[in-house]
Amino acid sequence: MTAAPRIVGLDVARGLAILGMFVAHAVPRDGGTELLVDGRSSVLFATLAGASLGIMTGAERPIPGNRRLDRSLSVVLRAIILFLLGLVLVSLDSGVAIILDYYGIMFLLLVPLLFLPRWALAGLALVFAFVAPRLAIAAEQSDAGPVAAVFAEYLLTGYYPALVWLPYLIVGLIAARSDLRNPRTQGAMIAGGTMLAVLGYGAALVLPGVSAEAHSDSTAEVFGSGGVAVAVIGMLVRLTAGDRTIGRAARTVFWPIAAAGSMALTLYTMQIVTLAGVTVLSDDSGGAIAYPGWPLLIGLIVGALFFASAWRTMYGVGPLERLVRRLSRPRRSRVSA
Repeated sequence: MTAAPRIVGLDVARGLAILGMFVAHAVPRDGGTELLVDGRSSVLFATLAGASLGIMTGAERPIPGNRRLDRSLSVVLRAIILFLLGLVLVSLDSGVAIILDYYGIMFLLLVPLLFLPRWALAGLALVFAFVAPRLAIAAEQSDAGPVAAVFAEYLLTGYYPALVWLPYLIVGLIAARSDLRNPRTQGAMIAGGTMLAVLGYGAALVLPGVSAEAHSDSTAEVFGSGGVAVAVIGMLVRLTAGDRTIGRAARTVFWPIAAAGSMALTLYTMQIVTLAGVTVLSDDSGGAIAYPGWPLLIGLIVGALFFASAWRTMYGVGPLERLVRRLSRPRRSRVSA
């Protein structure tokens, strides 16, 4: 079976998510000022992860039952690799909350849901969006033992709690199952994502005690940030699609960002290694990590775009992506993710 061409808009969205993470991690800011990229970049990345797993398992035509076990095993292996890589990056003490080990847990949670019908996936996404944040509050107030606390951290109370974030992956999976190349799907994502964002952020504006701030992990944030991610993906896929003049021009302009997005795992890892290598202990902050600010941010962005463009031109698939694909490759079927 011949693999379908990559969807350029997804690569562009991944590239923007990675660049947004660079900004969130390195840009100088005053106090607790929240930037547009805070939280939303990682939410976009999570939604794209769900879409990638959907494409990997057949996109709008899920792979037949006799091949599903192999493909599910591949997802499980990817989850384990991400989890272990995340633990390695945590050990580097970069000052950044690492997301990869949490992603590994999210991937494992998504495996039993991969081949459910879209209506069932939508129902589960809503259940998790409303119930998981409340479970997280209860877990934070409970006095769990050390082992239970580790599970609670990954599932409910950590920086990227898997159960709270699972709706993002499920929505991405639904998008992949709805044929992302279809203009109707793209339009529905733009309209639906905008509506969700208005509901989420609107609720935070008008309802007392409701927050949609980055990493508040509230239902309002799930709707708000998730809606932004869905709308952005729909717009970028639509903008870069087809043989129209606009589509061709957009693919040309966004090519370096798409190259970065095609090797997001590699660039994310390189970013953490770089941050760990350039951290400087501030004398007046009791050991808090201070980054060199704008020079670091500019270096990360320029370096990532240059590296990704050169590597993709010469070798295609990113180095870590190639390794993960090889380690998790099923014996049968070859659907490009």
